Amino acid sequence: MSESRPLRAATRGSALALWQTRHVADLLGIAIEEVIVSTVGDRRTDVPIHSMGGKGVFVKEVQAAVLDGRADFAVHSGKDLPALTPDELYVAAIPERADARDALVGSTWDSLAPGARVATGSVRRRAQMAWHRPDLNFSELRGNIQTRLEKAAGFDAIVMAAAALERMEIDAGVVDVLDPSIMVPQVAQGALMLECRADDDAAITALSAIDHAPTRRVVDAERAFLSELGGDCDLPAGAHAVLNGDEVELVGMLSSLDGRVLIRERRAGAEPDALGRAVARFLLDECGGTDLLADTR
Repeated sequence: MSESRPLRAATRGSALALWQTRHVADLLGIAIEEVIVSTVGDRRTDVPIHSMGGKGVFVKEVQAAVLDGRADFAVHSGKDLPALTPDELYVAAIPERADARDALVGSTWDSLAPGARVATGSVRRRAQMAWHRPDLNFSELRGNIQTRLEKAAGFDAIVMAAAALERMEIDAGVVDVLDPSIMVPQVAQGALMLECRADDDAAITALSAIDHAPTRRVVDAERAFLSELGGDCDLPAGAHAVLNGDEVELVGMLSSLDGRVLIRERRAGAEPDALGRAVARFLLDECGGTDLLADTR
């Protein structure tokens, strides 16, 4: 990185991704040059995410821009980033997290009518809702935030990340933010993750100034849970961690694709990585999670 030019940030080109990158620039208090990258997940809105290979569809091209030198770092939505970081890259900062929860748009959870039509592109969201409410009917929903909101009128409700609505300051009408007891969020949902080359000391130093230690602890626990499942799992899986004093409290969830089988475990511990892995191992070894994974492959 040269002192004569600003840091270059690789980012997707959606309105939310650009907001996130500009938010990072504000936190850093320095000029940022945006390097806009198109990902396969952005281009293929006609294909369900899980059938394209899971979370990595929104990050691989962005990571490539950092690795080949077009950008100094990448701004990722934490929920899109696989749990395993390539050796050549380093997560230099995780700024303070926004709301991690999911939100129902168009209806409250309690007022969803029998047989209501709910749209979401997430198998995690669909499976958990089906487990609570087997009567619901589901439709696929892809696209950027505005596209999804424009399609919402065709359904009784759609499901989105609460943080996206908050960050974009969108008035979406009836919005019901779902408690994790109903909907365990995606790993690292609501968090931003700043990734640079592992040998770029200048970028690491600059970005580490906005690392938020409490957020990193809970996100590390959630990502350890996903890592123990295999790094990037297409099975409906979620984890949500919060701090309680010096300890991290984590709930992890696995389910079948149709939501007929759902297993959860809640534990607390002082060491985020060990906690996340212990919760995952319990679900895999003691609750039938290994068979759930096998059924999807």
